[in-house]
Amino acid sequence: MDVDCSHIREGISARVDGEEPPLPAERLDEHLARCSDCREWQRGVLELTRRLRVRPAEPVPDLVAEVLAARPARRRWPGLLLGAVAACQLLLGLVQVTGLVDLGHGGHAGSMSAHLFNESTAWNLALGVGLLLSALRPRTAAGLLPVLSAFLVVLAGFSVVDLLNDAVPATRLLSHGFLVAGLVLLMVVRREHRDAPKPDAAAPPEHRVSAGRAAEPPEEDGGSERQHLRPVSHHAA
Repeated sequence: MDVDCSHIREGISARVDGEEPPLPAERLDEHLARCSDCREWQRGVLELTRRLRVRPAEPVPDLVAEVLAARPARRRWPGLLLGAVAACQLLLGLVQVTGLVDLGHGGHAGSMSAHLFNESTAWNLALGVGLLLSALRPRTAAGLLPVLSAFLVVLAGFSVVDLLNDAVPATRLLSHGFLVAGLVLLMVVRREHRDAPKPDAAAPPEHRVSAGRAAEPPEEDGGSERQHLRPVSHHAA
């Protein structure tokens, strides 16, 4: 085999692998037309490639049951308790709407006082719905956490001032305990959901490719030509 044949076979290998040959295609085809040895070598490469690509898949054991049995069990009690707190908060809002129990809001005869009362009622109901949604869908707990945390911080300040001024009964302050319990349970539910194993947690970092980056074309160096790998068996004459 001469040097020219070695270059031709390098081009054949690149063409079979779907890469750009290191020599013009016209030269490659011209050589194959007059060299029976290279044609036979190409036929063998194509046959070997076809066999490797269409060979039967090797049987693998079904490990689904073992994997599911080995995964850590997620605790259900935080979600159940959060659902119970959400139900209590919703009940509190409904009681406030109907006025069946005096929770210490005071009279709301004026239009402004009535509107503030309605705002408080809507807020209690909205928080109850948010807590219930977080109990059913733990991934939404992260969105409610900053809202409820900020509300309780501001509410605590106003409650202290009202308590010092004797402007609010103890029963009204105790009713806020549902929100405090809800905040604690939200943190627990959020942590349980965050620490739960993800489907790709066992994959090596180099094998994890985000969907966004997978669609992006590879970056190219400005003006540099694409470098192709050459067969390791090729030696320059």
